[in-house]
Amino acid sequence: MTDSRPVTTTDSGIPVPSDEFSQSVGADGPLLMQDHYLIQKLAHFDRERVPERVVHAKGGGAYGVLEITEDVSQYTKADVFRRGKRTELFLRFSTVAGELGFADTARDPRGFAVKLYTEEGNYDIVGNNTPIFFIRDPQKFPDFIHSQKRRADNHLHDNNMQWDFWTLSPESAHQVTILMSDRGTPYSWRHMNGYGSHTFLWYNDARQKFWVKYHFKTGQGIRNFTHDEAAAAGADDPDFHIRDLFQAVRKGDHPTWTLQVQVMPFEDAADYRFNPFDLTKVWPHEDYPPIDIGTLTLNRNPENYFAEVEQAAFEPSNLVPGVAPSPDKMLQGRLFSYPDTHRYRIGPNYLQLPVNRPKNAVHSYNRDGSMRYGNPGDPVYAPNSFGGPVADPMLLAGEHYEVTGEIVRSAHRLHTEDDDFVQARALWEKVMTDTDRAHLVTNIVAHASAPEVTTETKERVVDYWRSVHKDLGDRVSRGLGVTGQ
Repeated sequence: MTDSRPVTTTDSGIPVPSDEFSQSVGADGPLLMQDHYLIQKLAHFDRERVPERVVHAKGGGAYGVLEITEDVSQYTKADVFRRGKRTELFLRFSTVAGELGFADTARDPRGFAVKLYTEEGNYDIVGNNTPIFFIRDPQKFPDFIHSQKRRADNHLHDNNMQWDFWTLSPESAHQVTILMSDRGTPYSWRHMNGYGSHTFLWYNDARQKFWVKYHFKTGQGIRNFTHDEAAAAGADDPDFHIRDLFQAVRKGDHPTWTLQVQVMPFEDAADYRFNPFDLTKVWPHEDYPPIDIGTLTLNRNPENYFAEVEQAAFEPSNLVPGVAPSPDKMLQGRLFSYPDTHRYRIGPNYLQLPVNRPKNAVHSYNRDGSMRYGNPGDPVYAPNSFGGPVADPMLLAGEHYEVTGEIVRSAHRLHTEDDDFVQARALWEKVMTDTDRAHLVTNIVAHASAPEVTTETKERVVDYWRSVHKDLGDRVSRGLGVTGQ
């Protein structure tokens, strides 16, 4: 049957070869700057709202300190992770899809973004309260967020849009299972974990390489709202989470998190049982046990919400020597998208704002631009013979690795156990209690029973959850009153 739908084009009308896959060096390699469609798509997406953040719009934050208690010098030469090191930080929590006026307790993932003011520059770990995400390729990110935002015709949120996207994107199943559980409505920011989510590269002084994942485990214990409790709390106080954090810090009840890392030997990635750079997957703890390496404590509130929380700008591209990106395609896209968003939203000199300014001296040839007040003098170019700053390539010695492959638009190369539903199934079978399972079904049915959700979409919702687990799908089927396809 011939597909009668029009071909997707760039904004210049040029037909595009893929709505889902970015251009990479081989199926698992880094993305390419020549992928002009991806660049256009992300750059346009970053400029859709003024001045509110497109995602992570509503949030709060506090200052604190990270103290490293264990020796990890065998894995990384990053000074920030040296045993005994204390580094000042700013941590911003947020909702993801909700706008500035949304209730804090609405069902949504939560942003967990840490800015470490290290002596080697700012290091940002920009993650969520979940170790995974809905998609694995940035080509789909603008479309995903659009499906969670508002319709074009009536400017209303639409649950049918959400389920339409999720059920047509099976890689979302792991994240949607978490979102529809009680973990989708945390009691407070203090009572949830944070994760770097992506895989990163660590390298030591001997130039040995390791893949790592970050986990921030709450010292307050996990605590979640049920669906009804979250709705009641949001109706009573839409700023519940902002108020909770501010009051806790003000009265000296300083929240803490234990920083853990999972470490994978560099060579393990090539033939690991599933793709270790797939953002929709976790590394099982039995394969790579988390190692406690330090403690994060929040101990000081901002003095001005707009200046410090609203203008805080985090970017995964802020990496210090000893840490580098992995071929995670979502991470590769975020390396561009986050700083590009900040240049648009708060201006090209956003890094001169106090909350974003590094503690160490900046020696840069960037100059001028709107709102600049710290402008470098001569010389204004490199190379030069007048004493200007000069790069030190040895600082990053060890981060390099070889990649080969044909330039393609492709899904990840499948490993032996790659499957979109296996980890969501493990949550249902091995992690959730009977109460958790009951709440998950109730939450799915309530969300997919919205009046705008069509019968055809409901049938796909049932099939989606049956792919996770037959019992789960059957219970959703009974709740929605449809049989699936």
